[in-house]
Amino acid sequence: MQTAAQVLVALVALIHMYFLVLEMFLWDTPRGRKVFATTPEFSRQSAPMAANQGLYNGFMAAGLVWSLIAGDPVARPAQIFFLCCLVVAGVYGAATVSRKILLVQALPAAAALVLVVTAG
Repeated sequence: MQTAAQVLVALVALIHMYFLVLEMFLWDTPRGRKVFATTPEFSRQSAPMAANQGLYNGFMAAGLVWSLIAGDPVARPAQIFFLCCLVVAGVYGAATVSRKILLVQALPAAAALVLVVTAG
């Protein structure tokens, strides 16, 4: 179970690295506009906000990566902290922006959190 938990934590970190790339570098491109269903005008105007949001996703990914390489006693509490942050952010995003965020962000983080906690 421990291996499955670590694999899922790594997957969640990769997802958030992908969000960083999408929001910081691809936001105002055809790919970014397609993923986020935005218009060229909106993506151009909101690019600084999206880059800031991408940076936050990068910090979450960095925290999860750090938790994977940190030794005891830091690794597990760090994973729990960062995964809880992502679940809360995903629930808030689903309530305020799009329900899709619940599936893309909160659900993978919640699944990883359950495995981390139960793997003990």
